[in-house]
Amino acid sequence: MSRNTYFPDENNKPIGFSPAAGVGNLIFVSGQVPVDTGGDIVGDGDCGVQSQQCFLNIEKSLIAAGATMADVVKITAFIVRPDDYTDYAEIRRSWFPNDGPASSSVFISGLVDPKFLIEIEAVAVIGN
Repeated sequence: MSRNTYFPDENNKPIGFSPAAGVGNLIFVSGQVPVDTGGDIVGDGDCGVQSQQCFLNIEKSLIAAGATMADVVKITAFIVRPDDYTDYAEIRRSWFPNDGPASSSVFISGLVDPKFLIEIEAVAVIGN
C-alpha cells in the first residue's frame, strides 16, 4: 500500500513532515501544537486554551484527509506540566463527550517551543 499525505493548507506545507498521512483506511495525524493558522502561539500559559487549539488543528488535518473527529480511535497527549492534566481532560471530553477514543497522556519535560504546554496526536479509521 502506498502512503498518502494530507495538508490543511496546500499553500503552507511544513518541511520534513506531513500534518497527516494515511495508509489504506488509517489516518495518522502528527502531533499538533497550539499554533493558529497565522502561525501564532495561542493560550500563552493556559493549557486548556492550548488543548482546544491542538484539537482544532487535528480536526483540520482530518478534514484534509477526508475524515472527521468521529473517526478518531486513538489520541496521545504530551503534557509539560502535570497540574494541567485536568484542563486538558476537560477539553478532551468536550470533543469526545460519549465513548471517546483510546487515549494516553504522557508527562514530559518540554516541547520544541518552551511556550508549548501540550502536543496532541491522533489516529483515525475512515469507513469504520
